[in-house]
Amino acid sequence: MSEQKILPFYMTYPLPVYVREEDTILKDLEYLQQLYPADAKKYQKKIVSVLNKIDYESSMIYDEYPCRWQLYRLAESVITILKQEAKEAGEEIPGEKWAWIEDMVQILLYFEICKRRHNREKRGKQLRF
Repeated sequence: MSEQKILPFYMTYPLPVYVREEDTILKDLEYLQQLYPADAKKYQKKIVSVLNKIDYESSMIYDEYPCRWQLYRLAESVITILKQEAKEAGEEIPGEKWAWIEDMVQILLYFEICKRRHNREKRGKQLRF
């Protein structure tokens, strides 16, 4: 005679495992961000400081479909700050490198926005329980 163990209903839900997987993924991403090259880390810090200023409840970064032009303008504001800091430090950066920096800033910006949106959804789900 085989005995099957009957589980309570709350133990059959996969939610706790899913939450652990999300935490693991976020920890992995944060670790990998620490491995960025020095320039990318510098750009990331500027992006975080700019996003901290516009990170509020009804911010455009939390729109379902953020406006592409607004995201581009946000990236341009980060690039303007970087250019101003380079000028103050006396660094001469060629135009070809600025094109590369602009692309890198956009990629890092979109990644940071995605991460914030995900963290916000996760916090919202935890508050509902």
